[in-house]
Amino acid sequence: MELTLLAAFLGGALALLSPCGALLLPAFFASTAGAGARLLGHGTVFFLGLATLLVPLGLGASLAGSLVTTHRDLLVTGAGWLIIVFGVLQIFGIGFDLAKLLPGVRSVQATAPRQSGLVRSYLLGGVSGVAGFCSGPILGAVLTMAATEESLVVAGTMLAVYGAGMVVPLLGLAALWNRLGAAGRARLRGREVQVGRLRLHTTSVVTGIVLVAVGIVFVTTNGMAALPELLPATLLGSLQTTVLSMSAAVPEPLLIVIAALAVLGVWAWRRRGGARADVPAGAPATDRDINEEVAS
Repeated sequence: MELTLLAAFLGGALALLSPCGALLLPAFFASTAGAGARLLGHGTVFFLGLATLLVPLGLGASLAGSLVTTHRDLLVTGAGWLIIVFGVLQIFGIGFDLAKLLPGVRSVQATAPRQSGLVRSYLLGGVSGVAGFCSGPILGAVLTMAATEESLVVAGTMLAVYGAGMVVPLLGLAALWNRLGAAGRARLRGREVQVGRLRLHTTSVVTGIVLVAVGIVFVTTNGMAALPELLPATLLGSLQTTVLSMSAAVPEPLLIVIAALAVLGVWAWRRRGGARADVPAGAPATDRDINEEVAS
């Protein structure tokens, strides 16, 4: 299960950098949210918007897969080959937009740029999770993995982790937007390469190879069930026991003092950098340009 969640997280990160809208979201947050606590707050609300739409999709995929639970081997094999197909499509830049299959998403997508503040971040998160021609195969692959999960909790968590894979690099890129510079942002966007008569994009090729590899592993390991756990159960139990014993040995007043010092440290850091955090970071595109591209 750990590797399945890792694949979902990586899929979210690659979807964020997909050629169709590479660095659009980091540019948007860098220009509107700024940095520090404000950026973190908008990022959290953005994730909640993602989870609002993605988690139900994961639950629905798992429920659909449970209808053929008596033929699990066939389901896992079919899912693995479907993930491989998604990977091949991604390599050649052949995508699709899942938002077209969901009623109401287009209207929310058109409404989001007209809102302001946290409402805009929430609505933008809701549509960003499913919209995008280039990221369609990635989300399709993650939903295919979710369909093979017997547990609704695991399936929902998988889609939430996919959303987290988008949010974590999003916040990092937005916070470092100015420091990246034009050259750094160009490297993150990737580039087109000529292979015979085909023009491929480096980001799509890398994403497709990852999906193909996940599909192969899926087929050969019974949906990753035969893979060893990243951390053995005995080691996890030992770590849990150690943490509990250490926490019991530390006096509660000391924990309170440490927590208070941590809060004071964060407050002092924010106060020192407050002037910089309150000034919106510059971006190569204006808010109007970004909003128009988000709505398109």
